[in-house]
Amino acid sequence: MHLTVDGAPVQGTQGQTLAATLLAAGRTSWRRTTTSAPRGLFCAIGTCFDCLVTVNGEPDVRACRRRAADGDVLTSQSRSTNTGHRPAPDRDRPRGDAR
Repeated sequence: MHLTVDGAPVQGTQGQTLAATLLAAGRTSWRRTTTSAPRGLFCAIGTCFDCLVTVNGEPDVRACRRRAADGDVLTSQSRSTNTGHRPAPDRDRPRGDAR
């Protein structure tokens, strides 16, 4: 399976999450905070939002929760360029979760 990450080709394995694919390709961070600190996989279970990435134009996708698909185009995110932007509501979060 083939993906594009920030314009570079990356190969992945069917069934892997985006985070696993990125880590296997040697990428340990793919987001920057407002202070430019690098972020990547932290909790690996979808709780922390450190692994956010833009996928096929959709921002704020948690890389640890989304399966990679052939042809996906990933773009790193930076809060320093998206001042005031908050993550979109998460479709994976169970109803009633206060976060």
